[in-house]
Amino acid sequence: MASQKVYIDPLTRIEGHLSIEMDVQDGKVVDAKCRGDMYRGYESILQGRNPVDAQQIVMRICGVCPVSHGQASSRCLDDAFGIKPTKNGRILRNLILGSNFLQSHILHFYHLAALDFIDITAILKYKGSDDGLLRLKDWVNNEIKVKKGRVDEISTAGPFLPRYEGENFYIKDVDINIDAIAGYVKALEIREKTHRMVALFGGRAPHPIALVPGGVTTEPTGARIKEFKKYLKEVEKFINETYINHVIAVAKAFPEYFKLGKYDNFLSYGVFDKDEDRKSFMFEQGVITAGKLEKFDSSKIREQIKYARYKSGSNLHPLKGETVADPEKSGAYSWVKAPRYDDKPMEVGVLARTLVAYLSGNKDVKAEVDSLLKVFNAELPAANSVLGRHAARALESKLIAKAIHKWLDDLDSDEKTRNSYVIPESGEGEGLIEAPRGALGHWIVVKDHKIANYQAIVPTTWFCSPRDDKGVRGPVEQALIGTPVSDPKNPIEAARVVRSFDPCLACAIHVVEGDREIGKFRVI
Repeated sequence: MASQKVYIDPLTRIEGHLSIEMDVQDGKVVDAKCRGDMYRGYESILQGRNPVDAQQIVMRICGVCPVSHGQASSRCLDDAFGIKPTKNGRILRNLILGSNFLQSHILHFYHLAALDFIDITAILKYKGSDDGLLRLKDWVNNEIKVKKGRVDEISTAGPFLPRYEGENFYIKDVDINIDAIAGYVKALEIREKTHRMVALFGGRAPHPIALVPGGVTTEPTGARIKEFKKYLKEVEKFINETYINHVIAVAKAFPEYFKLGKYDNFLSYGVFDKDEDRKSFMFEQGVITAGKLEKFDSSKIREQIKYARYKSGSNLHPLKGETVADPEKSGAYSWVKAPRYDDKPMEVGVLARTLVAYLSGNKDVKAEVDSLLKVFNAELPAANSVLGRHAARALESKLIAKAIHKWLDDLDSDEKTRNSYVIPESGEGEGLIEAPRGALGHWIVVKDHKIANYQAIVPTTWFCSPRDDKGVRGPVEQALIGTPVSDPKNPIEAARVVRSFDPCLACAIHVVEGDREIGKFRVI
């Protein structure tokens, strides 16, 4: 049977513009291309600027993980300037970043991914008295016309509607759906608390101004710590009593997704420093290939561009990297480059962090993972899946919230929060950190006290990469192979696989091409 072209264009409920092209044969994906359809020009914007400008500029790459970009840039400048953060500076950076992780993970499950599994129209059967849910019920009821069990007329009920249609696409239990919808609404409030936590020590949110080379400018006053703890208590309660339970409910309703979306290679830079030398992390640094844990070596990172719309040199280390656009490049199909580690594509993100930590012997991670696997009577290989990614985010959120308590206790009121610095005439810097979505690296070259080159490889560049110079698929492209597509007009199964990676194309790419049609939009 001949294959059929199936498109998701755009993939909604993500940051930025991503389209997926698939060849479907006998009801399964046999080939896939992951297209980033916009161009990010931040590397060019930064050239010639004062190096300390980089922190504030690069945070504008993305509104979801600006803290990670700011901290990667801070580490990059620390390295180039030859300084380290103070103890308090390190802890405050952890607190700011940890708060943003909690916000991002809650955002991803409830407001980006859960609508692939939860039937929003179940709210029409709500019989309770909660004002928020009643308002939502009225809104949805006003936005759709229900006729013979199907949505015939749709106006402006995004992000809930339009949606993929099919009897077996969503959780059937009305009570579970309504409870998850209540979680969706509550998560909006909880995310506000996490933004306040970022702002207390970061100066503001979403783009904190307190991050500087050598540490943080804010002081951990008693009043700030007290308010921070108040928000943390609410957030932690939501994670432990609501978020994790909803992930489990989705997993029990769709156990087949423990077998879909698998990939083989994993990379973690490590995150949440335990010391000022950045040699020890709460979630360990490492690489997994063929099921074996290996030591990470940043010199093995390269970017390839055969199928990316650039005419710069290929297979360059980021310190030698170039970002020269070539919109009409023959054979290219994406504005995303193809990062490789030791010539291999790598999945990065929460699953990579979890597996690296697990194989590194991290007792806290191992205990949480093993406990959840028992709930599903599953072994560790099941974690390498769509549901494994969702579960890993929930468990990581629980562990981060717990760690934040210790970080707060470790703050020293007599300790300064930053070290001074001098911009060198020349230098190079590498800033490696984990964003919620995975391995994030910034690299800088300083000449004549100015930025001569600046390169960023963001998490989505890793897993949404196109084919590399050898024609090897990127992680998302490969993870889609074998995914069933029951209805080519409603490829929700493929959408679930892609969204499980938590792509942020705003990070990988940024500025839309102005002189060509990107594609035909189908809102889902």
